[in-house]
Amino acid sequence: MASKKYTGLFGLLCLFASGSFAQIGGSYDVQDSSVIPSKRLPQHSEFMANNYPFPAKPRNRWEIGIKGGLGNVFGDVRTRFGWGAGLHVRKALGYVFSLRGDFNYLSAKGLNFQPSSNYTKNPAWGAYTGTGSRVFYNYKSNIYDAALQGVFTLNNIRFHRAKTGFNIYGFVGIGGTVWDTKVDALDANGNPYTTLFTNVANQYAANNYAYKDRKDIRKALKDGMDGDYETEGQEDNSSAKLFGEPFRPNINVGFGMQFKLNKTLSLAIEDKVTMPKSDLLDGQQWQENGVPYTAQTRDHDIYNFFSVGLNFTIGGSKSVEPLWWINPLDYAYNEINKPRHMKLPKPVLDDSDGDGITDQFDQEPNTPAGAPVDSRGVSRDTDGDGVPDYKDKELVTPTQCQPVDADGVGKCPPPACCDELRKLIEEGGIRGKCNLGSLPSVTFKGKSVTLSNDAKALLASAAQQIRNNPDCKIAVIGYCSSSKSEQQLSWDRVNAVINYLVEKEGIGSDRFIFKYGEVGGDCTTVDLRDGTGEEGPNTVPAPHPNLRRRG
Repeated sequence: MASKKYTGLFGLLCLFASGSFAQIGGSYDVQDSSVIPSKRLPQHSEFMANNYPFPAKPRNRWEIGIKGGLGNVFGDVRTRFGWGAGLHVRKALGYVFSLRGDFNYLSAKGLNFQPSSNYTKNPAWGAYTGTGSRVFYNYKSNIYDAALQGVFTLNNIRFHRAKTGFNIYGFVGIGGTVWDTKVDALDANGNPYTTLFTNVANQYAANNYAYKDRKDIRKALKDGMDGDYETEGQEDNSSAKLFGEPFRPNINVGFGMQFKLNKTLSLAIEDKVTMPKSDLLDGQQWQENGVPYTAQTRDHDIYNFFSVGLNFTIGGSKSVEPLWWINPLDYAYNEINKPRHMKLPKPVLDDSDGDGITDQFDQEPNTPAGAPVDSRGVSRDTDGDGVPDYKDKELVTPTQCQPVDADGVGKCPPPACCDELRKLIEEGGIRGKCNLGSLPSVTFKGKSVTLSNDAKALLASAAQQIRNNPDCKIAVIGYCSSSKSEQQLSWDRVNAVINYLVEKEGIGSDRFIFKYGEVGGDCTTVDLRDGTGEEGPNTVPAPHPNLRRRG
């Protein structure tokens, strides 16, 4: 029954772990010097300066664990499960290896279901000498042990994910075992169980020494015995003593599984086998399985402890979690995927003409030395007059002064009218055929060519004035032309105003005079004014249509 419980508990916990625990968190920041102990700071400094390829090992926390579970002794008397408890302290020395101090208590019992008669050399059964009765070996052993163990983590070096909340480990250690074993040989009155043992032995014999009734035999023994283990079991007088009880060094091995619940708490399932060099953990030195007494040999007892426990990490904020929870490859994979500290070599790409644009992207591979180029490696032409800047003697030629000669110098047309006439018109001295009154100015934000809601409201009001004066022409004027981008921006804004009045307000396009790149005005403003009597086109081709358009 106990064996089935053992297996069922183990399977249930494994199923719970596989379904409930996932990857938790990421690794620490290897560039954080606060988690590096002072003795390793020189290595950290070399690493940060790219003079050493490996980051320094961080300071990591301790682990304290408590556990409880089932245990039994494998010896000369058939074992029964007892209970046990333990405590450990663990510290990682590396990502795979850690040291652990382990302390345990185990209460184990045993009871044979077949009788024995060769018990004369065991003083615990001395009361039965001369009675002719057979006995049923039994014992209760209180075992105390302590060990220093090396623990090896088996699955934290992972190649396909950063880390896991499930940890498998194995361990081996050396320590010492102290035990106190007693036998239930006498009843409550201090008399041997001769009658009980004889009756049960006869029952066993009546079944032709078959094992099929072992449960009934054990039940009969347990019901008839008082369970008071009053008699000291057999001891080896040559064995060392500690606290008045037998002491032997031991070797212990085992494995465990650990499930991370959060950053400071984990659940552990573990099984440990301990091998002290003694045959008297069960109080009985000789087996009796049909082998002649004189032909039997000694064998050393061992004991097993299966436990479930909770582990707690302790340490300050300047320490990372225990290293067995960290994948040492995590830093390398993250650095390859998204370099933060990696020292990357400077790429070497061919640039035949030395203009700063590599040959594979250079659309003009033979640009003269020192000539300014654009992002495609083509000689820059700031004013768009067809003469590259490195030949252009007039770097910014207004559009109205183009075409230009071979040196990039343009010929500007004479002014449409004299300054005095323009002044008279601006002061109202000369008026056209219509009386539009004042028309609004439209303001644009930043580099935008999009009309705001306020601008649309102004234009809607102006459209009503324009419709009420069908004989009037309207001059739409944009300013600034010191560069190609300013020329194109001025054109785009004038075009936006005219298109809105034509498409949204229904004004005929032939009523507008298109002017852009003018001087003397605000670059962010487009003015509307009475253009009656002026000459000019109502549409003008974009000066630099290939420049990126603005929103």
